[in-house]
Amino acid sequence: MDRLDELGRRIMRLATDKHRPLWIEGVLVFATDRMTAPMGTVTEPMLTVVAQGAKRTVLGEHAFEHHPGQVSVVTVDLPVVGQIIRASATEPFLALGLRLEPATVAQLLVDGGPTTIRPHDGPGMAVSDAGDDLLDAIVRLMRLLDRPRDFQVLAAGVRREIHWWLLNGPQAAMLRQVGIADSRLALVARAIAWIRSRYDQVIRIDDLASDIGTSVSSLNRHFRAVTAMSPVQYQKHIRLQKARIELIAAPHDVAAIGYSVGYDNPSQFSREYRRMFGAPPRQDALRLQTMDIVRE
Repeated sequence: MDRLDELGRRIMRLATDKHRPLWIEGVLVFATDRMTAPMGTVTEPMLTVVAQGAKRTVLGEHAFEHHPGQVSVVTVDLPVVGQIIRASATEPFLALGLRLEPATVAQLLVDGGPTTIRPHDGPGMAVSDAGDDLLDAIVRLMRLLDRPRDFQVLAAGVRREIHWWLLNGPQAAMLRQVGIADSRLALVARAIAWIRSRYDQVIRIDDLASDIGTSVSSLNRHFRAVTAMSPVQYQKHIRLQKARIELIAAPHDVAAIGYSVGYDNPSQFSREYRRMFGAPPRQDALRLQTMDIVRE
């Protein structure tokens, strides 16, 4: 059986088993027979392999399409807009996510020894074809889910192998930064954690730069390179995406939700919300509640 076919079959089986959680030991499965409208979310460091269907992800001015047999890697928490662009009842969208482990990357960098790789200076997300060795390791990890006793003993080794193949693939330069404590990516990750802990507060870039131990100019340069936005724009994305999630459940509490995410001025909240999502808060929330999912 083709590795990609087997991966898709195992994803579908996990996704449709009501007695098993979606997260199993750091494994997340995605399955849907419907295309979707664009929807904002905040990613976490993760690798994702698409077995069937297709997805588009937008990060700032960067757009990534993710097709069968391709792997995407996200190295920091990023506010993105995702959309399933190919899915149907006969060929649903199927994908598998695995959390990245910075400690594993760091240990592999030590064990693997010195190597020459051009530094990565692009965003903290990339998509490339998954090599045979990487796909083989991922399928073997999925097979272990059928054997819980073996999983407890062997899964850590297979996860380590998956990280190794990533470190030796097209996204090696970007992934290496995950395991290096003083890398540009590590600096941006600290800045992101700082902002997310204060997303509903007024922040000063001088304070942020000082707290993470860098200059304002260096912070702005590295932050924009990794996230495709400035620290203030990042905070705005986090605020508005949190507000959007809350508004879906309570579309009539616009002012209160705006205030809860850090907006003292309801007009400013509505203006910035509309600029990002294309409609005022209440209208957008009601649209999302009643929206028909687009089918093929």
